[in-house]
Order: sequence, then structure tokens, then C-alpha cells
Amino acid sequence: MAALCPLIGVPAATGLANATAPEPSATVPAESGTLRAMTYNIAGLPELLSSAETDRQTSTTTIGAGLNSYDLVNVQEDFNYHAALYSTAVHPYRTPTSGGAGIGSGLNTLSAFPLEGPERVTWERCWIGTGDCLTPKGFTFTRVRPADGLVIDVYNLHTDAGSEPNDLTARAANLDQLTRFIAARSSGNAVIVMGDTNSRYTRAGDEIAEFVAANNLRDPWVDLVRNGDVPVKGEPALSCAETSPTDDCEIVDKVLYRSGDRVSLEATGYRNDHSRFAAADGTPLSDHFPIAVDLDWSCAGDCVDDMDDPLRSDGVGSVDRGGSLGR
Repeated sequence: MAALCPLIGVPAATGLANATAPEPSATVPAESGTLRAMTYNIAGLPELLSSAETDRQTSTTTIGAGLNSYDLVNVQEDFNYHAALYSTAVHPYRTPTSGGAGIGSGLNTLSAFPLEGPERVTWERCWIGTGDCLTPKGFTFTRVRPADGLVIDVYNLHTDAGSEPNDLTARAANLDQLTRFIAARSSGNAVIVMGDTNSRYTRAGDEIAEFVAANNLRDPWVDLVRNGDVPVKGEPALSCAETSPTDDCEIVDKVLYRSGDRVSLEATGYRNDHSRFAAADGTPLSDHFPIAVDLDWSCAGDCVDDMDDPLRSDGVGSVDRGGSLGR
């Protein structure tokens, strides 16, 4: 019987004197619980290149503190202000940076639960039109263990941006590459895919609906906000207001999931938590919205950990043990 690889921990600096690491959402039996998940593109390009309106160092520090309300967070564009983010985000398990813009992927995962990985994979295809080939964008693969014997495969992604034909082709190739990886590594497993897909159901040429179907995923926005009504490709975009957007509009940042043979997942809440990540004057802290989903998890069968596919750890060592539980 093979267990998950042990974590190799190092302490992380914490700049929030009274901050505490997030606890699991409730005190519940080990066979069930609720996981508060978030995906957030935090606009961590250097100040001169960022399209976000607020100061990046200050905003990233504030974002980090706000993330402590969530159990599992995938961030994208965590490039040049990574230290600021981790100075206030005190999750006990956090993936290490892969480098600043031009060097790293900008993808990191923070978790209140034990985390294995990450494996970092670069896209096989990119298109230079929106600068996508200037840094090694791709996806990461981690495993989170909300309780003994329960394992969920977690994917963080940032696909090719833009809406020109070459962008659409590259983005479709990105999603196909991830589909092949999920088929090879996550067969029968519960899966959470969340990140910046740069995709819309309504955009002709985008293949997000095909990706969801190919991987047997569910979209909480479709299920809970639209009552299962998938937007039709080719129809007008369901655009969001720049300030105070409602949950009805479509966001390219998505949380998708499926149950597995041993772990059952069910989304019970979907929120665009923009109001929690804004400056005092209401200006958003990033040029993307933070998307939050509540996921109920439970043991769906024989929840004994006998997985024989341990993750390797790419980049700078293994998952950091940081925050108030750091060693």
C-alpha cells in the first residue's frame, strides 16, 4: 500500500502578527466536510506591465491576507510580488514560487489541508500575439488531502489569452493537453480544476464546454447560478460590469470539479467575491475577479489511501509548511 509522499517543510515568513492559518470549514467527522475554494488571477506582472489599477506591492499584500478565509486557493500571475503574497497568506501548505515573469509560470496553490506536489507542466503550444510565449505558462498538478484516506487531484491553469484565430487554436491545444494529462493521472479520482481559462462558453472557437464534457466536470456557475443552462456558443457574451458585477455574468476564471470513485464532491455555493478584494475606494485589487466555490466532500466508498502514483515535486523543493503551523 503506497501512501502519499511526505511533505518536506520549511518555514515561511509571516508579516501578519495576529494572522492564523485557515482551519477546515467546520468540526465534522473525518468522512465529510466543506472545502472553501477560490481561484484568483492576482495580476503579479511588474508594475509597468500590469493592467491592474492599484499599486501591486500593496495590493498583493492585501490579497494575501484576504485569501486566509479560504481553504484551497489557486492563484495565477503570482510573479514579481510573490513574497508580498506569502507574507500575509498564512496557509500551512503552499507551493513555492517557480520564478518571476519570464521565468516562472505564475501558478501557485495554498491549502489549509495537507498538499502534495506540485508538478509543473508547460503548455506544448502558445501564440505570441498577447505575449503568452514570454513566460512558461501551463498548469500545475497537486493533491490535497482533506482527511485521512481522502485525496483530491487539484489542477491550476492559465491558458493562452486573446481571441484571434491563433489564440483560439493555442488555447484549444492547451485544454486538450490538460485533458490528456487528467486522463493519464487522475482516472477514477475526484478532481478540481480551477484557474484562468481565458475562455467563454459563448465565444465561437473556445472549447471550454468540450473540455468540461471530456473530463466529466461540473461547473458550479452553470449548475447553481444558471440552473444547469449552459450558455450557447455564438451567442452574445455575458459580460460583467467593471464594478459590482453580479454572479450572472460569465467569468473566464473558473472552478470546475468532479467526484471520484472514493471521494464525492458537490458544489453548494458560487460567489464572485470582488467586494472582499477591493481598495478603500472600491477599486479592484486585480484586473481579474476572485471566484469562490463551496464544495462539500465526503467519502464515497473505501477511503483507504493505496494510490501508487506519487507526485514528483518540480521547481524549488516541495510544498512549503508556512503560516502559524510552520516548522
